[in-house]
Amino acid sequence: MIHQRPLAGIRVLDLSRVLAGPFCTMNLADLGAEVIKIELPGTGDDSRGYAPRIPDSGDSAYFYSVNRGKLSVTLDLRRSAGAELFCELVRHADVVVENFSPGTMERFNLGFQRLQAANPRIILCSISGFGQTGPMASAPAYDIVAQALGGTMSITGAPDGAPTRCGVSIGDLAAALYGAVAILAALRIRDQTGEGQHLDIAMLDCQVAWLEDALARFSTTGRVPGPIGSRHPSITPFQPFRAADGYFVAGCGNEAIWRRFCDAIGLSELKDDQRFATNADRTANHSRLEAILSRHFATRPRSHWLAQLQQANVPAAPIATVDEVAANPHLQERDMILRADHPVFHDLIVPGSPLKTAGIRGAPATRAPSLGENTEQVLQQLLGYSPEQIAELRAKQII
Repeated sequence: MIHQRPLAGIRVLDLSRVLAGPFCTMNLADLGAEVIKIELPGTGDDSRGYAPRIPDSGDSAYFYSVNRGKLSVTLDLRRSAGAELFCELVRHADVVVENFSPGTMERFNLGFQRLQAANPRIILCSISGFGQTGPMASAPAYDIVAQALGGTMSITGAPDGAPTRCGVSIGDLAAALYGAVAILAALRIRDQTGEGQHLDIAMLDCQVAWLEDALARFSTTGRVPGPIGSRHPSITPFQPFRAADGYFVAGCGNEAIWRRFCDAIGLSELKDDQRFATNADRTANHSRLEAILSRHFATRPRSHWLAQLQQANVPAAPIATVDEVAANPHLQERDMILRADHPVFHDLIVPGSPLKTAGIRGAPATRAPSLGENTEQVLQQLLGYSPEQIAELRAKQII
């Protein structure tokens, strides 16, 4: 079977830096798009300076983790000649992704109207903290700001504990993924109309979209949700437990699983305990049930309980550390644990792509470009620039 990657033939100009934009465009690259990362000469993406450093090279492992499979072109958009050159590139592109503060593209004289004048089919995806409109549009934002203002931190953490930031940057990552979805939808519309559009993705909007049922619980009960640790607010049991030698999780999403759970762990009598007769009863009495289960699970090692639960087809798993994730044979089989194609250091682990077609194996490109590595290649092949023209641009520090 010949597998055509779905975005083959789509060219993306990536003006973004650090995480939200680069993660968005990396997923587009994984889907087959040609992604040309546009970076400031001399410094490039801020994240090129972030730790940890790759041994023997000085490259940023952070940068490598979200910029694989891209080309790098250096171009100073602050210079009018740089903006003109960028518009030339836009004529040969399908998508532009940027995560500058709102108004920055206009200051570069590269607002959507100018880009559309250069190419009516261009799709501009702007990812920002608070969006292109609204009273907070110009306010600075980081992932932690989006998690805080979007309510995520208020419902994360231990009961009566301090608000807790999620262990991964979901403020950035949510915006990145919604950006990718919006771009795919805009490409679909462009296929029908021939016209591009300006997409406005806000980190704050995406956090609110990910509040799941918290808004529903607030509006139906009048109670403000707060942190409840790692248990589920409306499904019980659905949480971590401590065995004699470590933690594991288990969840009972319906009554049939609950009954299998009780039998598997040797507490069949709980099935007939009226305090725990239904999920609503178990949730209302979660502290009593948790006390019983915690005492019971503490009597045997984690491997025992997991074997019993898995044999009974109850969803359960150990709480894996990062090194255990990296060694997971299932993830390795599914090409989710990859060794990066780095020219010097061959032990850098990067995640694979979760975007898969059933029955087809294929890992994404894992090499990230060095700063400006592809500048001459892109200008020559895409725009037909001569070596003399490129040398002149370099001398003027445009590229």
